[in-house]
Amino acid sequence: MTKRSVNIGLCGLGTVGQGVIELLAEGGDVLRTRVGADIALRHCATRTPKPEINTLGATESRDVFAVAQDPEVDVLVELIGGTTVAKDLVVAALEQGKHVVTANKALLAEHGETLFALAEAKGLTLRFEAAVAGGIPIIETVKSSLATNHVTSVAGIINGTGNFILTEMAAKGREFADVLEEAQALGYAEADPTFDVDGTDAAQKLVLLASLAFGQRIDVASVFKQGVDSVSPTDIDYARELGFCIKHLGIAKRQGSAIELRVHPTLIPKSKAIAQVDGVLNAVMINASGVGELLLVGPGAGSRPTASAVTADIAAIALSIAKGDQPSALNMGIPLAYFSTASIVDIDHVSSSWYLRLEAEDTPGAMAAITQCLSERDIGIASLIQKLDSPDVQRVPVVLLTDNASTAAIASAMKAIEALPSVGGQVTSLRVEYF
Repeated sequence: MTKRSVNIGLCGLGTVGQGVIELLAEGGDVLRTRVGADIALRHCATRTPKPEINTLGATESRDVFAVAQDPEVDVLVELIGGTTVAKDLVVAALEQGKHVVTANKALLAEHGETLFALAEAKGLTLRFEAAVAGGIPIIETVKSSLATNHVTSVAGIINGTGNFILTEMAAKGREFADVLEEAQALGYAEADPTFDVDGTDAAQKLVLLASLAFGQRIDVASVFKQGVDSVSPTDIDYARELGFCIKHLGIAKRQGSAIELRVHPTLIPKSKAIAQVDGVLNAVMINASGVGELLLVGPGAGSRPTASAVTADIAAIALSIAKGDQPSALNMGIPLAYFSTASIVDIDHVSSSWYLRLEAEDTPGAMAAITQCLSERDIGIASLIQKLDSPDVQRVPVVLLTDNASTAAIASAMKAIEALPSVGGQVTSLRVEYF
């Protein structure tokens, strides 16, 4: 039996906002049955007039703060993006006693502690399923479904643009710049793709995942970032020859009482399921005490997948309201008072196996000098490819996979190798993870 109507205020009518309206319209009967109440779009606001959009009879405003002030609105949905006006809008909504749903990972990565503290103090829900991995229900999985597990690591393909670029480069041997231009034309990358390319977008999402998984406050500036643009078709070909795929991953791992946080291109064995996740799909792999290894795969962006996550959050809040309950204010799974400040492992002390590519003269002693630079730093070699010499070239490609070594040790070895007279140019390095 429907107890009442739960009224939604929607701020932002971009692609995701339009997707939310579509799903609310399509799912009316199903939502009413599952929630026990009508979910009504009460008020919409967008700074740019969009008369072509059917807002289902909702009040329309040009001022998003009018939605926060509307006494009829129960849940405010923030889809305007950015970290300034959006922050003020969420604060205003919470101050007015409204629950909030957002898809804004940048906002929460930068101001999450303040906003979650305010929501908890007010006894309100601030839900953000759509902020990480689009349509994959990863936030609720980590926060609730794995509540009795001790999570040891989270790793994922959490930026669809980077995954699309690497997939196209691997499948067709295309150059990075060429694929990036196509990604922009298809709408997978922004006009300014910097955050997608340099790892900022993935770092923001990783902070939210790691905070949930480990119950710790994390500064987004502490995440190490290496961009997807550091991968060449040559590296992809050699990785394939060695039995690996290259994916741009966000990785958070426990290391004793501290946490590793890093975003970078990574060689993964082809046998791992996450290595098969291509195109614009996202994937998140969790290792936890109860379930072992868990992999969730799905669309990480786009109007309807992201809107699906937004409307799931709306429905969860509406269900509590319809039952006469107060929706949970434990927005990070546990009270914020139980959160500690994370100790982040310095990237120089983070260890992994490594892929190294260089060019060296095919002369007696050249390889011995290279391996000596590694052995002097206790770095072993797991695999080696040296292409046969050619009369047309002065130096030949050499590719090595190393055993486990710290970032500092591999950087020191690379500097020594680059100084060898038999080696030409810089050494390319990428991390290898076997999981």
